[in-house]
Amino acid sequence: MIQPGGTIGILGGGQLGRMIAVAAAQLGYRCHVYEPGRASVAAEVSAQFTCAPWNDEAALGRFAESCDVITWEFENVPVGPLAAIEPLLAPHPRALETAQDRLKEKRFVEGLGGVPAAYATVDTAEELVAAVDRIGAPGILKTRRDGYDGKGQWRIQTARDADAIRLPDAPTIYEGFVEFACEFSVILVRGRDGEVRFWDSPENTHVGGVLSTSTLPANAMVIEQTPAARALAAQAAEALGYVGVLTLEFFATGEGPVFNEMAPRVHNSGHWTIEGAATSQFENHVRAICGLPLGDTATTAGSVVMSNIIGEDVSSAHDCLNDPDAHLHLYGKHQARPGRKMGHVTRIGGR
Repeated sequence: MIQPGGTIGILGGGQLGRMIAVAAAQLGYRCHVYEPGRASVAAEVSAQFTCAPWNDEAALGRFAESCDVITWEFENVPVGPLAAIEPLLAPHPRALETAQDRLKEKRFVEGLGGVPAAYATVDTAEELVAAVDRIGAPGILKTRRDGYDGKGQWRIQTARDADAIRLPDAPTIYEGFVEFACEFSVILVRGRDGEVRFWDSPENTHVGGVLSTSTLPANAMVIEQTPAARALAAQAAEALGYVGVLTLEFFATGEGPVFNEMAPRVHNSGHWTIEGAATSQFENHVRAICGLPLGDTATTAGSVVMSNIIGEDVSSAHDCLNDPDAHLHLYGKHQARPGRKMGHVTRIGGR
């Protein structure tokens, strides 16, 4: 167990790291952020900040020496440089290795009995045409690595679209379109002793590939399919020897839950837990990696809606403060670009 006053290292300097650091401070911990970019909203609320490239072995070593445990706040941290600090990492980097490659991720889930969308690897234009012919269109071509929030993705509506796409200089994967009623996520926390707790699953809506809202209670189909999705998520956590918060996203379909993707970290669709649950995903992540008892994950409100604040919408974000049920979180980002998450607001009802 990490004693109060200990230091938690955070790889990555974005808003998820910022919210982890706030939760850590409430439990008496200091945070040290490691981030290659100088503009870090997580560093603004942390005790220490190391700004250095991921492959700077000396800087990473000094950072590790100052920490009692190290976690990450986004899944695109390069795995290779982490070998030297692996004993301090929670979760284990095998979770990163799995989630960073869409092909490896899908095969991992299939091995556990999960069902992803139909897919095919694509490395050439000919393979793309063959994939579309076999799986059908519409579908989505995605880079196997580094894509998030709709980046690195190309929609293919017809077979003719495949002929017009210029493939990126990187491995890709083609996924067939899933006929679904709605999207939902399973968010769990697993402690160092193997205990697993789940939050209620929100129903999620996306706009332009970016999460727009997460709503509780979710509709009846999500509630019906949550047990099967939870069972798969628990298997994934067990197989990975996971410690901390883990998220799996699903499509609710007429044939049951279809796996979409896995995020080995705290997740945007769990932001509602700050005000809407007995223990937030951020606090429970800190509890788990520090070896503390896990907190209650029960929903404490009759209804919850978390809405992301995207791009220029941040200019009017303070307007929501006229609503007594609204809880505003702005991330301190100075440049409002299209599609960029600038904050979120959670509205709580029926307490």
